[in-house]
Amino acid sequence: MEIPERMRAMVLEAPAKPLSAVKVPVPRPGPEQVLIRVHACGVCRTDLHIADSELLNPKPLLIPGHEIVGTIVETGSCVDRLSIGDRVGVPWLGYTCSQCRYCRRNQENLCDNALFTGYTIDGGYAEYTVANHRYCFRIPDMYNDAQAAPLLCAGLIGYRSYRIAGQDVERLGIYGFGAAAHIIAQVAVYQGKRVYAFTRPGDVDTQEFARRLGAVWAGNSTEMPPEELDAAIIFAPVGALLPAALRATAKGGTVVCGGIHMSDIPSFPYRILWEERVVRSVANLTRRDGEELLAIAPKVPVKTEVEVFPLEQANESLGLLRQGRVQGALVLQMS
Repeated sequence: MEIPERMRAMVLEAPAKPLSAVKVPVPRPGPEQVLIRVHACGVCRTDLHIADSELLNPKPLLIPGHEIVGTIVETGSCVDRLSIGDRVGVPWLGYTCSQCRYCRRNQENLCDNALFTGYTIDGGYAEYTVANHRYCFRIPDMYNDAQAAPLLCAGLIGYRSYRIAGQDVERLGIYGFGAAAHIIAQVAVYQGKRVYAFTRPGDVDTQEFARRLGAVWAGNSTEMPPEELDAAIIFAPVGALLPAALRATAKGGTVVCGGIHMSDIPSFPYRILWEERVVRSVANLTRRDGEELLAIAPKVPVKTEVEVFPLEQANESLGLLRQGRVQGALVLQMS
């Protein structure tokens, strides 16, 4: 296909301002990069944190978006693992240096020199994007473009949080039942876990959604579950949920904070941390996380519930996230 000189894109031109619909030059791939014609890009809460200036210092004139699904239309001279015509996904982690102490310890998610798609490098709210070929994933055939997009961040961060919570967990609590939770709950149920879903007080529609996906209980985040949890994952960016999750978690349990941003955590009594409870955060993802999730998702099979919008309605989509009016995941689809 002929590659145009310019493309449609949604651009963050100034902090805390709506994205602008503009025409910009189509990027050209470097030696290690591929040029991707974007078919779909998920709208993630991290995009909202960037747009609202809760995550600082994004790339100037940023094109957001890091749940990208598209087809490779051009490859750089050093690309050796992907070809023109391959359908791939591009996640949040866009580059690591392979040299720092974290990379050498197989902790590439903590790389000192990492670059992040849709934050420090341009992302997928556009008709085309470039990505380092070593940080792209092949997409399972069973997923169409819009269905696959949420797997690239909501799924991957959810999966890393789930894995860190512990493999021997029987009773798993999930606080904030949005895009990540609705994916990982299906994996947990498939693996025999008992899932307890916590939502905003009074959000009966999301509670029913959680039950449809296999949760044995769903209720308000202010409630205690009917039995103690072995582990809990907090996806909602609400610091006050951490003490609540600790109170609901049994001795020796783990509470995982799965977001890149969270409001301040209030003080809490030591007694709810005592008895070897653990609190930890999740930062970014590794390529191993992506490979494992994309291998298990078709076996479950994970079914993503998506609401699709055209590219030019990116601001409206972010607004729905800001208002908490989302069940499942939001996806921008290129016409």
